[in-house]
Amino acid sequence: MIAYRLQKTYPQSRLSEPKRLMNRHPFLRSARNLVFGISLLAVANLLFLPAAVARPATEVDRVVAVVNKEVITAVELRERSRQAARQLERQGVELPPAEVLERQVLERLIVERAQFQYAEETGLRITDAMLERAVGRIAENNGLSEAELRSALAADGISWDRFRSQIRAEMLFDQLREREVESRITVTDAEVDNFLASTPDAFSGTEALIAHILLRAPESPTQQDLARLSARADEIMKLLTGGEDFGKVAASYSDAPDAVQGGLIGWRSADRLPALFAEAVQGLKPGELAPVLRSPAGLHIVKLVDFRRGGTTGAERQEQTRASHILLRTSEVLSDTEAQARLIALRERIVNGESFADLARAHSADLSAAKGGELGWILQGDTVPEFERAMNALGPGEVSQPVRSPFGWHLIQVHERRMQDVSGERKRNAARNALRERKASEAYEEWVRELRDSTYVEYRIEQD
Repeated sequence: MIAYRLQKTYPQSRLSEPKRLMNRHPFLRSARNLVFGISLLAVANLLFLPAAVARPATEVDRVVAVVNKEVITAVELRERSRQAARQLERQGVELPPAEVLERQVLERLIVERAQFQYAEETGLRITDAMLERAVGRIAENNGLSEAELRSALAADGISWDRFRSQIRAEMLFDQLREREVESRITVTDAEVDNFLASTPDAFSGTEALIAHILLRAPESPTQQDLARLSARADEIMKLLTGGEDFGKVAASYSDAPDAVQGGLIGWRSADRLPALFAEAVQGLKPGELAPVLRSPAGLHIVKLVDFRRGGTTGAERQEQTRASHILLRTSEVLSDTEAQARLIALRERIVNGESFADLARAHSADLSAAKGGELGWILQGDTVPEFERAMNALGPGEVSQPVRSPFGWHLIQVHERRMQDVSGERKRNAARNALRERKASEAYEEWVRELRDSTYVEYRIEQD
């Protein structure tokens, strides 16, 4: 089975930033390459768009919900419900009643539709050029040509158009998350110090497989709201302690987006778990439940499914490069050819004696422009591969030819290199990234809740 990755193609993607420059230089983000670290077959499990399922010719369609001015149809809901059911079956999860699963899936569709509408209203879009570059990288990361990727998808029953639509949707949602939430997240040095002091074994390599159920609280909940949620949590705990399958219960009752995956959030190290969860599962044995937890989002029921231990790393000496760059981002008004030509002209001016820093301040589209393009000390593996290869080929004082990366076109200048013990620095960077990810996840959940609460929804599923 082929695994593929999508490395973001748009500005300030949270998934392509180096571990040590997370808050400063978005184009460099390569530390958290998501993207779909799953098989091509599993692309049909993505819940952004309907899977490529044959629609019965006799199936009658009608409206089951109105989201603002758009509709969700019965056929769309049935397809997505069948998709969710297949995924649960593959996980070995007992299915909840069909009407319960449909209700859960409908809520996911409503939230997705609200986000699509908000993105459109606020001018966010994924251009065809951005999509083509993303698809190209997926093929390249698997050692495939585009034709071979098409064939691999077809062998798994996934149409090319459906695949492209799913990738476009994933990119759009991440761009929305970046703009509305992640670009506003900051992590202070004091927070990093406190994290390292309070969780000395956070980066020990041990990972936990967690499943959870969220009972979402309304904004500014009343005592009656909390009492209702508490009673519901007690009922769910009784089901679970009585032997009911956790995945089935999560798919039936959880308000979290992963409910239709049986509540599984995947393997996570302690530093990548929400602090509330990480603390709750300490001391638990696989299969055990934590007491009901409360957070601003509502009440949580958490299960430790399994855990595994990894190795630790000691002191490490690595080569570091101090470099600067000028970045031009391509768009509908600035093509690849034009961006490359502009950088060639800028390089000529630099070679003839003009200041790289001054030109970076005047022309670069990166946050580093304010510092004359200065990126500081960069570790191997911190940047996207295209940037790193070009940077490594330069000697101190040299300026590259225009370099293409997923984020645009760059001129790179190398200032100096050194060998450095980076184990402590890497640990601080990892802590900073972990804190940023925690904050962003919590903030995004809150933002989605607020968007959902402000969305007009008219349910018509009762007519079924």
